[in-house]
Amino acid sequence: MRRLMLALPFALLPLAVAHAAEEHDHDHEHGSLAAHEHGVGRLNAALDGQTLELELESPAMNLVGFEHAATTDADKAKVAAVRAQLEKPLNLFNLPKAAGCVVATQALESPLFGDKADAHDDHDEDAKDEHHHEHSEIHAHYQFKCAAPGALKTLELANIFTTFPATQKIQVQLISPSGQQGVEVTAKAAALKF
Repeated sequence: MRRLMLALPFALLPLAVAHAAEEHDHDHEHGSLAAHEHGVGRLNAALDGQTLELELESPAMNLVGFEHAATTDADKAKVAAVRAQLEKPLNLFNLPKAAGCVVATQALESPLFGDKADAHDDHDEDAKDEHHHEHSEIHAHYQFKCAAPGALKTLELANIFTTFPATQKIQVQLISPSGQQGVEVTAKAAALKF
């Protein structure tokens, strides 16, 4: 399965190149082709046999409402609440009960969760100016074992939009037994077919 997830970026490279060229026009002040667009998340999904892997990447702004290090009690509480929500992927992804999917592994990463050294540690008096250009991401990786993967006909993302209303759309790259697809999902059209 790991091989399948590693192959995903190469299989979808033409789509990524076209998207990067499009983003370049909107993102040159950051000097990067990597898209970090508030309101937009990314989801890589792969179904291989009984294993379903989902990788959700989102600007922290979409999930917690800010991207700076949580220093106030209110900010820390918000980060803890979002982490708790992300730790319940069966609620977020609303997989069909008939598929019998259980979480095999999960990993959450973000500077906001204290996973990486604080980006502010090496800043001097210009930190306020630099803070304006910083972007925090939240990455969630889930692996599910599904007893009846044939019951996975659709992937329903409505709960993500409900739980994190600042998320306006999710760019999905999906590899399944029926092939691969790249689609953009919104709250009004939150399901995609495997």
